[in-house]
Amino acid sequence: MILLWLFPVSPLAAQAADTLDPVLRSRIDRIANQVIEMRGIPSASIAVVQGGKLVYTHAYGKAHLDPPKEATPGMRYSIGSISKQFTAAAILILQEQGKLSLDDAVGKYVPGLTRGDEVTIRQILSHTSGYQDYWPEDYLMTPMTKPETAQQIVDTWAKKPLDFDPGTQWQYSNTNFVIAGLIVEKVSGQKLMDFLGEHIFHPLGMKSVWDSDETKLTSTDATPYIRAALGPLRLAPKEGRGWMFAAGELAMTPHDLALWDISLMQQSVLKSDSYKEMFTEVKLKDGKGTHYGLGVGVSEEGGRRTIEHSGEVTGFVSDNEVLLDDGVAVAVTTNHMEGGAGQIAALVAAAVAGNAHQNDAEKQALAIYRDLQKGRIDRNLLAPNLNDYFSEQTVADFRDSLGPLGEPLSFHQTAEGQRGGMTFHAFRIQYPARRLSLTTYTYPDGKLEQYLVGPAE
Repeated sequence: MILLWLFPVSPLAAQAADTLDPVLRSRIDRIANQVIEMRGIPSASIAVVQGGKLVYTHAYGKAHLDPPKEATPGMRYSIGSISKQFTAAAILILQEQGKLSLDDAVGKYVPGLTRGDEVTIRQILSHTSGYQDYWPEDYLMTPMTKPETAQQIVDTWAKKPLDFDPGTQWQYSNTNFVIAGLIVEKVSGQKLMDFLGEHIFHPLGMKSVWDSDETKLTSTDATPYIRAALGPLRLAPKEGRGWMFAAGELAMTPHDLALWDISLMQQSVLKSDSYKEMFTEVKLKDGKGTHYGLGVGVSEEGGRRTIEHSGEVTGFVSDNEVLLDDGVAVAVTTNHMEGGAGQIAALVAAAVAGNAHQNDAEKQALAIYRDLQKGRIDRNLLAPNLNDYFSEQTVADFRDSLGPLGEPLSFHQTAEGQRGGMTFHAFRIQYPARRLSLTTYTYPDGKLEQYLVGPAE
């Protein structure tokens, strides 16, 4: 077993945290319970980072159905492809050590690959290599119930003709990260898990980490479930040993995944140049963006950077969202293939980030929105056309339709531009179960010519 370097599994109390404002805690619990009920998920476990600190862990539902067992924050879940960012970090550490370069050809380390003298390490970490994915399906095929080795996966899928020329397309492929894992092991001279333990898990105090590719989770952890169509929940089968490797081998508690998220914000494990490489969107040869860095999805809205990745293995779905500039992160794990982890993560992140760092346009638009929820509007802010638009009936319609929704989870600008001698702004208004859009036009003198709210597409 490859876990001798790890801490002993910590007591459940060590995985518990709760320093949240009670109102926000209640909102988060409501989000999680609503999604669990809506999707029929047996259980979900979450960890929340606010202000760069772990502030809340909680578990919902049943970790095991027969006999029934309540989920707790100390239980481990498989995190699937969220594991890829740890593999990418391992490559970056080796680059820092001068042992390889992201722009090295993969064939330098793993011989015999199709066009291995052209495909770079950067391209396998960003899914722009062209190597065919060995597991695009969302169910476990019969061949995958039997043991496999990383080399056998590479021999079968990475020696086929490429699906596209390197660097010309983005296409998700687990095969890329099997290659990356082999590179880590060859260059470091260590097993991948041992390398990650020495350089990441142990320094960060991630005590629950488990190699679920090597050994299945224990009876004290969450049990994975699947459902056929709308049928009953059934125990999920387990992938054969070796199939997950560097593409999705890790299991842990959300608490420990949140420790990793905090290290991303603090840039405490890698050098700053390495984080820049990881978080920067990789561009294709034609200049088009991919919305993907190295092992992480990347996005930016209103100058605020977010990195995110989901994970799925048989019977488990997870999601990890890190708002780098807001000091907010949300890790969510579930024990069901029905999903929902990404929905919970996005909604909780929006609730925790709230309306921090709002610009002047956001502050004004939100103030007007809150007034309209109460059936009021300051007509001194309105140009003549908009003043006419907001008739007594229209104000009442805004009040009656928006008032019951309560305070939004988040209210952020998504676009700004010029048109017709005015400044245009678009905003996204997020609630637990719905999203609204708001558009405004503002004259140079500050008067509003438009303020329209509707469902978001």
